[in-house]
Amino acid sequence: MRDTGAEASAQAMAPARLQNGLGQLLGSIYPQHDRVLLAEQALAAFFGQDGRPRRRGRVPANSLWSEKDNYVITYGNTLVDGEHKPLDLLHDFSERYLAGVFTGIHILPFFPFTSDDGFAVTDYREVNSQLGDWADISRIAGHFRLMSDLVMNHCSSQSRMFSDFLQGHEPWDRFFKMANPEDDLSAVVRPRTHPLLRAFETDHGIKHVWCTFSHDQVDFDFSNPRVLFEFLDIIREHIERGVRTIRLDAVAFLWKEIGTRCIHLRQTHEIIRLIRLLCDYREEPIVLITETNVPNVENLSYFGNRNEAHMIYNFALPPLLLHALLGGTSKYLNAWQMAMPPAQLGCAYFNFSASHDGIGLRPAEGLIPEEEILQVIDTVQGFGGRVSYYARPDGDRPYELNVALFDAFAGTHEGTDDLQVERFLCSQAIVMGLEGIPAFYIHSLLATRNDYDGVEKLGYNRAINRKRLDYAMLRKELDDPNTLSARVLSRLKEMVRVRSAQPAFHPNATQFTLQLGEAFFGFWRQSLDRAQSIFAVSNLTAEPRSIPSMALNLIEGDAWCDLLSGEPVAQLSGKIAFAPYQTRWISNRQTVS
Repeated sequence: MRDTGAEASAQAMAPARLQNGLGQLLGSIYPQHDRVLLAEQALAAFFGQDGRPRRRGRVPANSLWSEKDNYVITYGNTLVDGEHKPLDLLHDFSERYLAGVFTGIHILPFFPFTSDDGFAVTDYREVNSQLGDWADISRIAGHFRLMSDLVMNHCSSQSRMFSDFLQGHEPWDRFFKMANPEDDLSAVVRPRTHPLLRAFETDHGIKHVWCTFSHDQVDFDFSNPRVLFEFLDIIREHIERGVRTIRLDAVAFLWKEIGTRCIHLRQTHEIIRLIRLLCDYREEPIVLITETNVPNVENLSYFGNRNEAHMIYNFALPPLLLHALLGGTSKYLNAWQMAMPPAQLGCAYFNFSASHDGIGLRPAEGLIPEEEILQVIDTVQGFGGRVSYYARPDGDRPYELNVALFDAFAGTHEGTDDLQVERFLCSQAIVMGLEGIPAFYIHSLLATRNDYDGVEKLGYNRAINRKRLDYAMLRKELDDPNTLSARVLSRLKEMVRVRSAQPAFHPNATQFTLQLGEAFFGFWRQSLDRAQSIFAVSNLTAEPRSIPSMALNLIEGDAWCDLLSGEPVAQLSGKIAFAPYQTRWISNRQTVS
């Protein structure tokens, strides 16, 4: 923690509006503490001894991003060669194959860890030496907008912090959440099925520590304000290293109270508001994104009133996309999209089709009937996928599909076919067109297949979509235009190039869902200045289909054109033909990057 001199310095430099806002939030989160003193400590932790807040906080606006923004998601060691540092290889890959098209990179936890592929962190202030060092991270941050993971809910049971907890050393002796095995914890919502508490032998006897995710991942106790200040100090260090987008991992579980569901509690939202408030007073343009793999309505709550996350993961999109393309119907995708509110001013959706974890099924609850979710599960299992479960008071339920996204689209409910590439590209075109900022998991960009060897070797389902790629072999593949990886990456890059040049694809541009029948999914986007319109329409079936040109509001006098194919589109007569799984972006303006 910062010394009293640093606290006084930060307090003296902080604008009154910032001090008052911090005081109100901290007073609500920690009513038994002196809110003025807590505000001083928060400012010192977040801005440091020499840091100076902006005179005015940023107000919600649409200026933090544009249609050019996107992210590639990757582990720090997805690319390996046995000789160079993996972060060196990631830097080379990014400069060679991503630069000029992709603008952001999310490196999944790059810290020392003991399990869960990085999410059981032992030291938040160091880079895993097997990947590289902070200089390598900062070099990537110098060319791309860097997103890092702040794993706030828990750390490794083998971390120094937890070791100090076990030995009763201050201040760590009060850093971790404990409970009594006799407590009624039946209402607790969790993404895992193992026992919630783990018994540890400490210098003060047996302690039962809360473990939401695994017994190697011990949960912090945020009812102790020093835990919060420790993380504010960590955020400061990450910003100083070049991080500009901060992902709050598993943040929904942050605050625990016995007798509650221990998810989405008021204090959790207030902690996010506090971090957002502090970020708005940094000179650097910091974007917060919350990772909350929960049903859609719960997920939307993390926008707050334009005062929590700048971005939220659009978690309902992946299972809805998968359902639509496996079944050839937009029924539930359309209904969901029609009910989705536009992101508030200063907020944006983070659109993706799969991640390192797979395809979450909880966000589909209430959107897709259970029997149809089970049909999707059966079909994807037929394509080699796996399914993971989570605990509920009424029994275990499907939590996520673990599968390489490309293989998830190997066919339809009718079985495999020869349209896998087209079906996959259709899914990505929809992700790119929707309101929000698109993101692409590296294995999706490269059309990586299911890694069964990884599952067998590592013993967990998520390994199926976390394959380590030999960089020399990957380069050889990507430099041969006839390979699957090269063809898919080339097509995706061209689509991203086109997208990035269209003002109507600004993350906050107007969106309206079209009614074109179940075989199609379509929506209209209009630029913020109303000059450009795009009708984004996708054929979700394996059959050639068409729609009447009159079904779209193509204003007479404008020269309408499909941005993806270059074909002109007539306004008043005829039909617009679609090949199987073809997407058309029909616009009245053609702009190029």
